[in-house]
Amino acid sequence: MTLRYDTVQVGDELPALQLPPVNRTTLALFAGASGDHNPIHIDTDFARKAGMPDVFAQGMLGMAWLGRLLTHWVPQAQLRRFDARFQGITHLGHAVRCTGRVVEKLELDGERCVRVEVLSANQHGQTRIAGEALVALR
Repeated sequence: MTLRYDTVQVGDELPALQLPPVNRTTLALFAGASGDHNPIHIDTDFARKAGMPDVFAQGMLGMAWLGRLLTHWVPQAQLRRFDARFQGITHLGHAVRCTGRVVEKLELDGERCVRVEVLSANQHGQTRIAGEALVALR
């Protein structure tokens, strides 16, 4: 089903994306895929020397999950902007849930768009990343 500007309403929620608990394999795979080999995300000894209890997820991994939320809702070609604010660390074992909600309908440069607030939170309800996207709709 193709979403249309006329049928999408302010307050509509995107289908949530529930992810499995973060594990070391996920962090290592993302490090390889993204080129982010910062040892604080993959080396327990390094993370502990930096004052952390253990390694933790890359911020861009969390943003990628929010991107997946958006591209499960609309094709990537319809994204016009995607911004995020990192608000908390995603630790090993956190099961992240990504959600989104339409907060505005607008016309920008002659194109009908919706502004969507996106959020990721862990299983304790603590926000990890908050942001928004601008999505073009026909």
